[in-house]
Amino acid sequence: MKLSEVISLYIGHKRSLGMRFRGEEFILKAFAKSLGDPMITAIEAAPVLAFINGVGPVTETWVKKHHVLSGFYRFALARSMVVYSPLPPSIPRRGVPAFVPYIYSQLELKRLLDAIPATCGRRVPLDDYVLRALILLLYGAGVRIGESLHLTVGDVDLDQACLHIRETKFYKTRFVPLGKDLTKVLTEYSGKRNASHSVEAQAPFFCRRDGQPVSQSIARSAFRRMRTAAGVVRDGGARNQPRIHDLRHSAAVHRLIAWYRNGVDLHDLLPKLATYLGHVDLSATQRYLTMTPELLHEASLRFEHYAMEAHHE
Repeated sequence: MKLSEVISLYIGHKRSLGMRFRGEEFILKAFAKSLGDPMITAIEAAPVLAFINGVGPVTETWVKKHHVLSGFYRFALARSMVVYSPLPPSIPRRGVPAFVPYIYSQLELKRLLDAIPATCGRRVPLDDYVLRALILLLYGAGVRIGESLHLTVGDVDLDQACLHIRETKFYKTRFVPLGKDLTKVLTEYSGKRNASHSVEAQAPFFCRRDGQPVSQSIARSAFRRMRTAAGVVRDGGARNQPRIHDLRHSAAVHRLIAWYRNGVDLHDLLPKLATYLGHVDLSATQRYLTMTPELLHEASLRFEHYAMEAHHE
């Protein structure tokens, strides 16, 4: 069988189990294209390794490709489509450290917003009011970029100040309540949007100038230009620069800092924050507790307060 034929069978099998398998499908189709779609039994180790290696050091992408192809070849081996796997037997140590999320300061967030008009020129398919509303939603509600761009008009209930997030990263659906200020921002955005684009329930909430949905590549590209115009940079080269996804990390960390300063019970509120963010377990949310010196400082002050109280009892 051709490699592409086996890939189609594998994707169909995974989706029959309830998986979306979109990122994996992209990797597998790129794999077939890079090899020229040969017979699966004719594939040797060298071109497989070349595809996984790509260019540059071992990164999370290397690991992801290896993981996806490992599952694919287990599928093929179990059905006697191949007699051996041409994958490298082990994963080498990464050549670069794992990416550390960037936590934007309040001043940097303001600079980013101020840079939006200069970012959305004629050659950019986004109006500046669209980009502004998207950035404020990502930070104000802490939602993922993919979740935001998949929103339809019917998913945004501004009367009830709530978003309906469907089929998230972990195949769950959840409701995200909106604060008063963010609801006002989205109401103003919706008024401008509806004057130029379809108001049907299934129409994309975030639109390009031509009415088509905003893709992640367009949003990420616009954000990179906005970040450069705002002068928000850090050491480590192009691979280490702040991302649009870091607005979500910043939202969570800033919320935790506020809770610490207000003296609330984090043991009670962390599970609620995990649910709000759409995390599948609490450990993903707990990682935010070590992200910034400011947050660690607030935690230290809280510990000192409790220690002094215990000493005087």
